[in-house]
Amino acid sequence: MVQEGGDVASRSIFAWDYVLWEVRLKLVVAGFFIYLGVFFLSHYLSSRISITYRALLAKEKVFWNLAATRGVFGIQSCVAGLWALLLDPVFQADKVYSQQEWSWFNCLIASGFFLLENVAIHVSNIAFRTFDLFLVVHHLLAFGGFFGLVANIKSGHYIPLMGMLLEMSTPFTCISWILLKVGWANTFFWKANQWVMIHMFHCRMILTYHMWWVCISNWNAVQENLGCLHFTVVFTGLSAVTFILNPYWTYKKTKQLVCPVDWNFTNRTMKNGSSKKLNGKPLQTKEL
Repeated sequence: MVQEGGDVASRSIFAWDYVLWEVRLKLVVAGFFIYLGVFFLSHYLSSRISITYRALLAKEKVFWNLAATRGVFGIQSCVAGLWALLLDPVFQADKVYSQQEWSWFNCLIASGFFLLENVAIHVSNIAFRTFDLFLVVHHLLAFGGFFGLVANIKSGHYIPLMGMLLEMSTPFTCISWILLKVGWANTFFWKANQWVMIHMFHCRMILTYHMWWVCISNWNAVQENLGCLHFTVVFTGLSAVTFILNPYWTYKKTKQLVCPVDWNFTNRTMKNGSSKKLNGKPLQTKEL
């Protein structure tokens, strides 16, 4: 009886009329503000807990909070992606056209997250005069793929959910970067997390091969389901992740295990964090 009540409650959470544009847009906006809230919550907690955080430059604080926000989104993405990949019988039966109410909800919230990512990256680039080409391209293509899903209500959700599952590395990337900044790069915990993170990037590669296999095995159906423009955006993004981004990031994270350096802010010298230098050499501290 309790199980039945739980099923009804879970259905009610995801039971929206997704055919309506206003419903889809409201959930995209909800996703935007949910993860914007995570960003500001990270700032609030870090400001009160971490001495290192308070010593950071403004652009480093933005990067810290974006890393935390991506980490939280990565947890949502892992749950949704693994459920579709391993457990949901509807997606096991049909990987091209299938949709579920829970998948609609998660994909629309993810669209809001990627909208936030693009806004944050471009505002940050303008404000701090920085530019990470790979990150900009990655999130622009991701948002384009998910916006196509918002616009095309007939498109299947399996490939987008696998795209979300590619974010499996972000919680470990968040932990790695924050611990690196606070000076814990020589600890067993940081190194263990780094090993797991590198393994997650290897899993990302395997997952992209699975996505290619699904698409190539159902090529005509996927083209028909997505439409020309959405198909082009999705396959451009999948190609970029498979052949450029995943190999590059895997190499950089593996190199970071051997030489723990924050290459995002390599010239930064801090008073309370891990980036302080003595005689040209990094001086690791362990003050949170």
